[in-house]
Amino acid sequence: MSSLQETGTVTVALLGNPNTGKSTLFNALADVRQHVGNYPGVTVEKKIGHLHLGGQRFALVDLPGTYSLAPRSPDEMVTVDVLLGRRADVAAPDVILCVVDASKLERNLYLVSQAIELGVPTVVVLNMMDLAADHGLSVDVDLLQKRLGVPVVQLQAHRRVGLDTLKQALQQALDRDAAVSELPFPEAFRQEVAGLQRDLQDRLRDSASQDAPLPRYLVERLLLDHGSYLERASLPGVNGTFLAKVRDARERLSEAGCPVPAVEAKARYEWVGKMLEGAVSGDSGNRVTLTDRLDDLLMHRIWGTAVFVALMALVFQSIFSWALPLMDLIDGAVGWLGELVGGMLPDGALQSLLVNGVLAGVGSVLVFLPQILILFFFIALLEDCGYMARAAYLMDRLMVRVGLSGKSFIPLLSSFACAVPGIMATRVIEDRRDRLVTILVAPLMTCSARLPVYTLLIAAFVPDYRWLGGWLGLQGLTMLSLYLLGMVTAVLAAWLLKRTFLHGQTPAFIMELPNYKVPSLGTVLRRMGENGWSFISGAGTLILAVAVLVWAAAYFPHSPEIGAAVRAAYADRIAELEQRAEQLREQTDLTEQARAAALDEIESHQADLRAEISADVAGAYMEQSFLARGGHLIEPLVRPLGWDWRIGCAVIASFPAREVVVGTLGVIYHLGEGQDETSESLRDTLRSATWPGTERRVFNLPVALSLMVFYALCAQCAATLAVIRRETQTWRWPVFTFAYMTSLAYVGALLTYHVGMLFAAA
Repeated sequence: MSSLQETGTVTVALLGNPNTGKSTLFNALADVRQHVGNYPGVTVEKKIGHLHLGGQRFALVDLPGTYSLAPRSPDEMVTVDVLLGRRADVAAPDVILCVVDASKLERNLYLVSQAIELGVPTVVVLNMMDLAADHGLSVDVDLLQKRLGVPVVQLQAHRRVGLDTLKQALQQALDRDAAVSELPFPEAFRQEVAGLQRDLQDRLRDSASQDAPLPRYLVERLLLDHGSYLERASLPGVNGTFLAKVRDARERLSEAGCPVPAVEAKARYEWVGKMLEGAVSGDSGNRVTLTDRLDDLLMHRIWGTAVFVALMALVFQSIFSWALPLMDLIDGAVGWLGELVGGMLPDGALQSLLVNGVLAGVGSVLVFLPQILILFFFIALLEDCGYMARAAYLMDRLMVRVGLSGKSFIPLLSSFACAVPGIMATRVIEDRRDRLVTILVAPLMTCSARLPVYTLLIAAFVPDYRWLGGWLGLQGLTMLSLYLLGMVTAVLAAWLLKRTFLHGQTPAFIMELPNYKVPSLGTVLRRMGENGWSFISGAGTLILAVAVLVWAAAYFPHSPEIGAAVRAAYADRIAELEQRAEQLREQTDLTEQARAAALDEIESHQADLRAEISADVAGAYMEQSFLARGGHLIEPLVRPLGWDWRIGCAVIASFPAREVVVGTLGVIYHLGEGQDETSESLRDTLRSATWPGTERRVFNLPVALSLMVFYALCAQCAATLAVIRRETQTWRWPVFTFAYMTSLAYVGALLTYHVGMLFAAA
């Protein structure tokens, strides 16, 4: 049943090739009334918007861009299922709005022929009419409309030219009969389709199945798509016996001179030629356009690569550095709010939960927003202007060597700043295997969250040897080596995944290069906002939950006796300072100035003592917490890495975010909260820390290196795992990512420590 019959709402499905301006048109029609999510079970984004025309409510469904309705993956099957009304989460369309690039009608009408064949009222939008004119093309819209048998509307979506005419066409579409597509398929092909459809209907009837018979379109696709996804799509009545009949039908067609799938391309392009004959005039073959002139530079092997490197440097710098002020602002605002809330509540579990659990967790979510928004601003800008396809082409030669395409390059590059926006950026990759492999190796890129760990340990334990007049140093080489370790491991992991779990031939890199155009700022900002909200709503709740759980593990059991015992140990020193202050106040042979100076000194000592007591109390509570017990529990596992329970405890605590390890070490070593990678006191404490009851140092260079290698390879980031869950729609892949990266990290740290100890002994 259609949505119009059921709810009184007209459902309009927007269909079109990539880069035809479909999303721009969707945004122009739907204005701000949109809902963005994912189709259940797949990674395809579902965008639904609404508008009202003449008292009628329209629901707009923006389908993924596609060149054909021949599904080759679960994601592409979504488009076919929506158009056929086979999805419970989206109403069957009452109208199909097919958006085509007016300057590339011959290629775009291939999809139009498939859409008309579905038997749903269709409106064809000739978008980018200005670009067609720039190419010297003129379209006889009335003649094309007469031949197609459906309304044809001229449009410039980015300028909203022709939008009112399109709205009128949508209002009138339901009053028109669906067009009848007369494609020149050979009679032998038509007979085979009809025979298979009858056979399938008989099977369902004989088995008393409640499933509806497959529409002719899907039966036709089964026959045409040899070895495709459809054969494994669990369609009603389609089993091994039926597929054997499909293969027999293909053999008969081949013997009759109608081999599949070539017969479809021949028939459809023959139909397209008849539709366009006399309807399109002008010759763009020898016309040099602005796109041609720009491509002479931007697609050049040397100059094009140089421009690409410069652009990527700009994008990378923006994510890595420009976002920092906004991130610091968010961090500062959350800290200020924490102090405000903490000051309003008495010390206790509730205060700690709100300040160190909830607010800290909210901060750990919001702090990623600047990077995500900046990255997707650039991605949307580059996509909308037409450059993104060129960037993918330039990088394809490099990425194909590890089994990926050029579209994987930008997400991996973005992951150097943060894996979260990098993983979200994989949405530009159509191939499911390529996208999944890119997602799984993106966390191996050295993100900014690892830098505090590297900075602290390198400064504390790596000697500052310098060569070449100070330009080359061992500390800098160590940092570079950690970056290279992540990159090399990511390349090897991608290569291995494409040959094992995600085995499959690297798809041929075929991409239509769109014309350059001025990007729509509204589209760019909307896409940027959608991705930011997608992160907060999809992954933010899980990150917050993990942060609260880790807070609880670090806080409980919070026995008051522990704090009281620590404070009791300081009673004599407190009393001594108070006594000295009282004596100074009673002493009569001092000037007021001398007395004030002496009292100020005592107050300074008292403040230092209070901070020392607070740090010791926090450390004592941490040592008795469930988190510390977890550190003791895993100590036998981490001892081979050279670590003690305190390092193990810090590693567990840093699961929500890697950089938390620095602050956790500060608390464990009784330095209090607020320690960071630049704290000299923390560095000195780590250098002097010993194993209980011995003079043996906990930290040395091999231990520091093993810990850094562990963080270079591990998946200690709840936000990353949450986003992988969000993007893949299953827990299988985040669990796999955590397992394989943690295993890599453990083995890498083990080898680093023992090899380092061999060199230290030598």
